Amino acid sequence: MAFEGLTEKLSSAFKKLRGKGRLSEADVKEAMREIRLALLEADVSYKVVKDFIKNVTEKAVGSEVLESLTPAQAIVKIVNQELTELMGGGSAKMNIASQPPTVVMMVGLQGAGKTTNSAKLAALMRKQNGKRPLLAACDIYRPAAIQQLEVVGKQLDIPVFQMGQENPVTIAREAIAHAKKHGNDMVFLDTAGRLHVDEALMEELQNIRDEVQPSEILLVVDAMIGQDAVNAAKAFDEALDIDGVVLTKLDGDARGGAALSIKAVTGKPIKFVGTGEKLDNIEVFHPDRMASRILGMGDVLSLIEKAEQQFDMEKAQALAEKLKKNRFSLQDYYDQIAQVQNMGSMDEILGMMPGMSAKALEGATINEKGLAHTKAIILSMTPQERENPAILNSSRKKRIAAGCGLQVVDVNRLLKEFNMMQQLTKQMTKLSGKRRKGKLGKFPGGFPFPS
Repeated sequence: MAFEGLTEKLSSAFKKLRGKGRLSEADVKEAMREIRLALLEADVSYKVVKDFIKNVTEKAVGSEVLESLTPAQAIVKIVNQELTELMGGGSAKMNIASQPPTVVMMVGLQGAGKTTNSAKLAALMRKQNGKRPLLAACDIYRPAAIQQLEVVGKQLDIPVFQMGQENPVTIAREAIAHAKKHGNDMVFLDTAGRLHVDEALMEELQNIRDEVQPSEILLVVDAMIGQDAVNAAKAFDEALDIDGVVLTKLDGDARGGAALSIKAVTGKPIKFVGTGEKLDNIEVFHPDRMASRILGMGDVLSLIEKAEQQFDMEKAQALAEKLKKNRFSLQDYYDQIAQVQNMGSMDEILGMMPGMSAKALEGATINEKGLAHTKAIILSMTPQERENPAILNSSRKKRIAAGCGLQVVDVNRLLKEFNMMQQLTKQMTKLSGKRRKGKLGKFPGGFPFPS
């Protein structure tokens, strides 16, 4: 994940401050030197770093901070606030037209992920805002660009408008007419990119903009290219007056400097971020949450939102009833694994938890392969076997193992783990029942159990 190195270095600087108790102005300036180096190493623009350190230092050396009971915590709070402001302060919303359709023009360099993220964003608008989006193929130069848009459109069940190698300005205009006729209230124009910013590209994009007057011009930039992303944002903003940025590949091994520099350099906010390759790996950018993650404080709100999106209330209630009656089955076990995996990778989920920095997770292994094997074994069973594993004799186990390409020993291992889980669930259910009835007695020493 982006910012891992920055998070580690900032945590180290703050740890030194906490170890000193009362702070002097010299202590603060020493910490600011470390923070400045950490930001520069993260590929944040030099001018942005200079202004950031100046603002933090001015606030941190005030008497109300240095003379407070917890000056180190006060400085962390100031850094958190300044990081949030640096990235835009609050999340920026997409401009929605008063008269549909809302036209969103997606622009950017080749390879940034315009086509995929046009489709991802369309799906996000449909899911969160109940929109009926249309994708328009305005990239007539890149081989298979139209086909790629049609493929992702089909996967997400979003219609795609295309006119082959027609003039992109004409395609954009006709796509909007098509949307009005067929009740699509949002149109995403997937425009052509180039390997570098050039006059021909900008002129074509300006012609499309002037023809269709989009409600929103979003620049798609790749977080992996560091300061080049900021330079691209500046060039596109000067030519097109963009409304915001979609920052992609933030899940990669990027230093993350682009996220901290774009708003300060261009004045335009990051509105969305791509967090993975899956077609639902895009989310609204929240500067305050990102600042918390950078400082190793986690991102509990995003974690809760991810859980809510995958959380099935009816299944949860049915599972609660089964647990009360000790009827937790292998099918229930499978459903729980699937719901957790749908939230994203385990590394990503743990990274949102407070205190779970890259260093804290170092050496920890999450057996994704083992989870995949568990799911494969359960899927190789019949519905009856999943509900009642007691009927699994040696011949059934052999059939299951052959069906999922594993060994009988793997099937036995899963059954042993599941049996232990059932026993634990049974004990906890009994304990919960006794606590409700007030029959638990006391701890050694005479202290009652909490009610």
